[in-house]
Amino acid sequence: MAKRLNILDEYGMARSMLHKWIKHYNNSGSFIAKYNRSDKEKELIKLQKENKQLKMENDILKQAALIMGRK
Repeated sequence: MAKRLNILDEYGMARSMLHKWIKHYNNSGSFIAKYNRSDKEKELIKLQKENKQLKMENDILKQAALIMGRK
Protein backbone atom coordinates (compact mmCIF):
# COMPACT_ATOMS: atom_id res chain seq x y z
CA MET A 1 0.00 0.00 0.00
CA ALA A 2 2.90 2.34 0.70
CA LYS A 3 4.10 1.93 -2.90
CA ARG A 4 0.69 3.01 -4.18
CA LEU A 5 0.71 6.08 -1.98
CA ASN A 6 4.20 6.93 -3.26
CA ILE A 7 2.96 6.67 -6.85
CA LEU A 8 -0.04 8.87 -6.06
CA ASP A 9 2.18 11.51 -4.49
CA GLU A 10 4.88 11.34 -7.16
CA TYR A 11 2.49 11.75 -10.10
CA GLY A 12 -0.21 13.79 -8.39
CA MET A 13 -2.83 11.21 -9.32
CA ALA A 14 -6.24 10.64 -7.83
CA ARG A 15 -6.56 7.37 -5.95
CA SER A 16 -9.53 6.38 -8.13
CA MET A 17 -7.43 6.70 -11.30
CA LEU A 18 -4.74 4.39 -9.98
CA HIS A 19 -7.37 1.84 -8.90
CA LYS A 20 -8.96 2.04 -12.35
CA TRP A 21 -5.61 1.36 -14.03
CA ILE A 22 -4.93 -1.58 -11.73
CA LYS A 23 -8.40 -3.00 -12.40
CA HIS A 24 -7.93 -2.70 -16.18
CA TYR A 25 -4.52 -4.33 -15.98
CA ASN A 26 -5.83 -7.19 -13.85
CA ASN A 27 -8.73 -7.78 -16.27
CA SER A 28 -6.83 -7.66 -19.55
CA GLY A 29 -3.15 -7.65 -18.72
CA SER A 30 -2.79 -4.30 -20.46
CA PHE A 31 -2.94 -0.58 -19.79
CA ILE A 32 -3.74 0.12 -23.46
CA ALA A 33 -7.30 1.44 -23.81
CA LYS A 34 -8.23 -0.58 -26.89
CA TYR A 35 -7.59 -3.81 -24.98
CA ASN A 36 -9.80 -2.68 -22.11
CA ARG A 37 -12.94 -1.83 -24.09
CA SER A 38 -16.26 -3.48 -23.35
CA ASP A 39 -17.98 -5.56 -26.01
CA LYS A 40 -20.49 -2.74 -26.58
CA GLU A 41 -17.68 -0.21 -27.08
CA LYS A 42 -15.95 -2.54 -29.55
CA GLU A 43 -19.20 -3.04 -31.48
CA LEU A 44 -19.84 0.72 -31.58
CA ILE A 45 -16.36 1.40 -32.98
CA LYS A 46 -16.83 -1.36 -35.58
CA LEU A 47 -20.19 0.07 -36.66
CA GLN A 48 -18.80 3.61 -36.84
CA LYS A 49 -15.98 2.44 -39.13
CA GLU A 50 -18.44 0.50 -41.29
CA ASN A 51 -20.75 3.53 -41.50
CA LYS A 52 -17.85 5.76 -42.57
CA GLN A 53 -16.84 3.26 -45.27
CA LEU A 54 -20.40 2.98 -46.60
CA LYS A 55 -20.80 6.76 -46.74
CA MET A 56 -17.57 7.03 -48.71
CA GLU A 57 -18.69 4.32 -51.14
CA ASN A 58 -22.06 6.05 -51.54
CA ASP A 59 -20.35 9.36 -52.35
CA ILE A 60 -18.17 7.65 -54.96
CA LEU A 61 -21.24 6.10 -56.60
CA LYS A 62 -23.03 9.46 -56.64
CA GLN A 63 -20.03 11.08 -58.34
CA ALA A 64 -19.83 8.24 -60.87
CA ALA A 65 -23.54 8.62 -61.66
CA LEU A 66 -23.07 12.34 -62.28
CA ILE A 67 -20.13 11.70 -64.58
CA MET A 68 -21.96 8.97 -66.52
CA GLY A 69 -25.02 11.20 -66.84
CA ARG A 70 -22.93 13.84 -68.61
CA LYS A 71 -21.76 11.46 -71.33
